Amino acid sequence: MSSPIEVEFDEAGLVPCIAQDADTGEVLTLAYMNAEALGLTESTGEIHYFSRSRQEIWKKGETSGNVQKVRQLRVDCDGDALLALVEPAGPACHTGERTCFYRGLESGGDFEPVNGEALAELERTLDARAAERPEGSYTVELLENSDLAAEKVLEEAEEVTRAVREESDERVANEAADVLYHLTVLLKSRDVGLDRVMEVLNGRRS
Repeated sequence: MSSPIEVEFDEAGLVPCIAQDADTGEVLTLAYMNAEALGLTESTGEIHYFSRSRQEIWKKGETSGNVQKVRQLRVDCDGDALLALVEPAGPACHTGERTCFYRGLESGGDFEPVNGEALAELERTLDARAAERPEGSYTVELLENSDLAAEKVLEEAEEVTRAVREESDERVANEAADVLYHLTVLLKSRDVGLDRVMEVLNGRRS
């Protein structure tokens, strides 16, 4: 059995910690911990940081309710940086944004999601459609008719297999995107999140 890894704190007694959504992989925030904050995080299962401006320990979400439950703590190869895989109860940023990294450096504002964020962004869009129910929405139509959503999954699956046999790589990618969209909607119609699907996949690792 391997020994616990020694965390290397800097000259101020701090170590940077990146909080990452355990289900989506999205980076939520970067903050610092001292030894006591790390100990509290490990013992309570909820993120505690050390505020460099206030010079005190604070529990994430203590006043807002947006706590971050720790799924796993990881340490980098040098032992001087931490990664906390968390389940966020709400926005990570004090501005109300989901993540502290919500601005593009060059644009100063919104930015396009990168590939790794696509499925999480799709799920949030489906959540919004389900809550708001805009009139004329194709997604809402599918959410309200799981039989139709299931039929579309079968139809799109057949189209992507045909594209693999007969069409260009671009067509394959487009048809595969249609499958993922309709499958995610079908899962949503049963309130089964992609996180549960990923748990099953992880459980099948050999």
